[in-house]
Amino acid sequence: MRTLLTTNTVFIGRSLRHSIRNVESLMMAIMLPVFLMLLFTYVFGGAIASGGDYVNYVVPGIILLCAGFGASSVAVDIATDMTNGIIDRFRTMPIQATSVITGHVVASLVRNLVATGIVIGVALLVGFEPSASLAEWLLALGLVALFILTFTWLFAAIGLVTGSPSAASGYGFVLLFLPYLSSAFVPTNTMPSWLQGFASHQPITPVIETIRALLAGAPVGDHGWKALLWCGGILLAAIVWGAIAFARKSKE
Repeated sequence: MRTLLTTNTVFIGRSLRHSIRNVESLMMAIMLPVFLMLLFTYVFGGAIASGGDYVNYVVPGIILLCAGFGASSVAVDIATDMTNGIIDRFRTMPIQATSVITGHVVASLVRNLVATGIVIGVALLVGFEPSASLAEWLLALGLVALFILTFTWLFAAIGLVTGSPSAASGYGFVLLFLPYLSSAFVPTNTMPSWLQGFASHQPITPVIETIRALLAGAPVGDHGWKALLWCGGILLAAIVWGAIAFARKSKE
């Protein structure tokens, strides 16, 4: 147990150092959601929702969009490690090779929580006015952290099964469209009827609605347990998928 903890700590530190060195990727993961928030607030906000309250509606979606962009880089990082031969070197050492995956996931969680904090700070500067209590803030941030962890593991599994970093980037990019097909930017009942069913019942919508309700100090309703079920189910499936994929890669 002590050796495993030490190994995980080393790989988490390795991934964090890589994140710090890759300043361009980190800045893009922060700046793109901020630019989108400014775009929707100041350019589209007046047409979508008059009265200046649109920023309060759109911020929860931007927070998850930020988390998704940040988590997607894990797929590329893991695919790079799996194809450049470094995993084979780790297997020759008396360490748990799977710790490299854990290192990427934990480092991504830390990195994306920092990015989320920056995005929330910018949102407050442009007029975001949450009505949440301290407990509601903690619950909202806890759900954001669970969402980041869930999708980081999902992107990690994608990185393990793809054959190259470019392929991992392509497959991961598809998932980044999910927030646009949810209630992140407009209510689902304003969408075409053929799209409403998918938008209302896909994983992102209950997470966004739960965070939106918590930050507004409003009742969560049934969105809360739906969000937890979606995140818990996807997280479990991603971990199992990743473990199977890593075991298969180890035999190649």
